[in-house]
Amino acid sequence: MAKQTLILLALNPSPILDLMERTLYAANFDVAIALDRAGLEKSVQEAIPALMIIGEKFAESDGLTISSEMLERFPTLPIILYAEKDTSGLAKSVLKAGLSNYLYPPLKMADIVDEVQKSLARARTLGDWLRREVKRTTSSLEEKAKISEAERVKLEAIIANIQNGVIVMDENHTILFVNHAIRDIFNLNEEAVAGRQLKDVITNADLHALLSRSGEESVKYHEINFDDGRMFNAQYTPIPKIGAAITLQDISYFKELDRMKSDFIHTVSHDLRSPLTAILGYTELVERTGPLNQNQQEFLRRLQESIRHITSLINDLLDLGRLEAGFDIRREYVQLEGVLKYILNMFAAQIKKKKLNLTTDIAENMPALRVNPIGIRQMLDNLIGNAIKYTPEGGSIRVYISTQDKQTVLKVEDTGLGILPEEQNHVFEKFYRASNVPDHVEGSGLGLAIVKSIVDRHQGRVWVESTAGGGSTFTVLLPS
Repeated sequence: MAKQTLILLALNPSPILDLMERTLYAANFDVAIALDRAGLEKSVQEAIPALMIIGEKFAESDGLTISSEMLERFPTLPIILYAEKDTSGLAKSVLKAGLSNYLYPPLKMADIVDEVQKSLARARTLGDWLRREVKRTTSSLEEKAKISEAERVKLEAIIANIQNGVIVMDENHTILFVNHAIRDIFNLNEEAVAGRQLKDVITNADLHALLSRSGEESVKYHEINFDDGRMFNAQYTPIPKIGAAITLQDISYFKELDRMKSDFIHTVSHDLRSPLTAILGYTELVERTGPLNQNQQEFLRRLQESIRHITSLINDLLDLGRLEAGFDIRREYVQLEGVLKYILNMFAAQIKKKKLNLTTDIAENMPALRVNPIGIRQMLDNLIGNAIKYTPEGGSIRVYISTQDKQTVLKVEDTGLGILPEEQNHVFEKFYRASNVPDHVEGSGLGLAIVKSIVDRHQGRVWVESTAGGGSTFTVLLPS
């Protein structure tokens, strides 16, 4: 390798510094040594090294932090970190900081030379790729500059006439463009809207709520409702260096189908509950008509358990139907910790039977919430009931209540079965049960759907963080 290839060593005085210097000289590299930050700055500016090796601790500073600062100024400079030992998470930290790789004892001369050569080769490959991309991009820009005015008008005509509504705006939510569908949706007629603030042109409260949710992130699902029954799914997508785009898709038809399905389930459930109650009553009367043998008693017990399970499922369906129909509109000021204490007292026997370790962490001076008390009790009942159901004997359950940014935060954490990552987005759907739930664990798949419906009706949010076999944490945010 040519002598002019310079390697900069930013290491504290030590035997490893001497080893790397001798090794690199022997491999026909030029070597520069920096023992402090001033020497490092001077070497990088004047010597322009082809690669740098820096210690995890250098001149009483953090090597990773120094490397990150260097890469901001010299993004193509390959950097190798030297660490005293290979610790957990070191590789992740090195890759996250953008370094080429890292070295740690025991080191052989061949290891040092091999890693330096590989890092230099990757840097050369990256440089070649960048040069090709610059050339290709320049050529592409030249081609795009040749697009005729007629083609630009054609593109605008396509966007203007698609069925979904499209709003394009700058970073300050000033309208740049709206298509015909948006004008029809919000009855804008032909008035000029470009250059005006979106909130001044469109007064829909749901659209304003979407803007407040967006921040700098995309929002894939947000409902826009109208008094005439129309419903739209809105998506907010940031556009770099321009602003953002909002697209609206009419989902009124799908919402109507969902309402009809819910009405059907509610009606069938309501009609089934009365005969099931009668059947359960008659099974209890059978034992009073005369003695039963052991098999008959066991069959009767199983029959009663099945009826109770079906009745519980029907009650869940009716509860969910009432929630979705908007019947639970009563609001009262409620102390969440008081409802939690009531629920935990209800489950005390089950917790004791399974020998679960229950802990609570409730912040002081929690504000009262203006909520539907029955709904909040159902929410806690389902979350804590699930934690007890899916946590094995001797496991732990933790409940946290606190405030954050004018919101009440509730967390229910368990050491139970956990949920597979690919299934976590579905656990709040109706009738969905995780694939790792044992067959003997009963459940309707409606508990978390009820929780989400209650939280949504209180303008809150709920989500789960979980690992299969590592337990789950359900978090609920409610406006204070």
